[in-house]
Amino acid sequence: MKNKIIFVACDASKINKIKNIINQTKNNKLKIIPKFGLQLFYSKNGRKFLESFKRDFWLDLKINDIPQTALSAIDSLKDLKKCKYITVHANGGLDMLKAVKKHAKKINKNLKVLGVTILTSLNNKSLKEIGHTKNVQQLVLKQTELIKKSGCDGIVCSPHESKIIRKKFQNLLIITPGIRLPGDNSNDQIRVMTPKDAFKNKVSGVVMGRSLTKGNIKNNVKKLIDHLSK
Repeated sequence: MKNKIIFVACDASKINKIKNIINQTKNNKLKIIPKFGLQLFYSKNGRKFLESFKRDFWLDLKINDIPQTALSAIDSLKDLKKCKYITVHANGGLDMLKAVKKHAKKINKNLKVLGVTILTSLNNKSLKEIGHTKNVQQLVLKQTELIKKSGCDGIVCSPHESKIIRKKFQNLLIITPGIRLPGDNSNDQIRVMTPKDAFKNKVSGVVMGRSLTKGNIKNNVKKLIDHLSK
């Protein structure tokens, strides 16, 4: 089961709450890696906490800007020695993706760059409202081709697109948010799936937030282990 990577979304600004999530999700049966997003990174003490963090982690910033600004953002993270994954948004374009990937290896040879596709909170209706003419699956495929062409290490997409992505890109890292345990509320996510079904689609790892971190965390982890064992 340790070949299944679980990224736990540590979505909080209070360091004590973050530490509790990390400590409570530790176990010997699953490979769990913390994912830190904008909420912690923008908080008063969040940046300092990450600077001294001793385990591999994912910094989910979804960088999306002109190439030079994106490069400067990556350069500012060079002191975060244990950062293993960083996200950039496919909407930034090919030049930005290429520039970030090239520079990331210069500051940290172990840093993997993941291109973010369509957020799991969006659906076909949402895309039309934004002005896109392609549906979710078509657009995610197009973005994945762009991310692959840039040399980035992998993509972030919903589990619903992961199956078709894996058929076309066999060696790409595919990380899927929008993961819920059976019976859990989907909350603000739309394109959701259970961990077991996501791994059946041959994803590389899944992101889990409230299904693990809301309520009794240790019990939630046990539910996850039982779910994956069936």
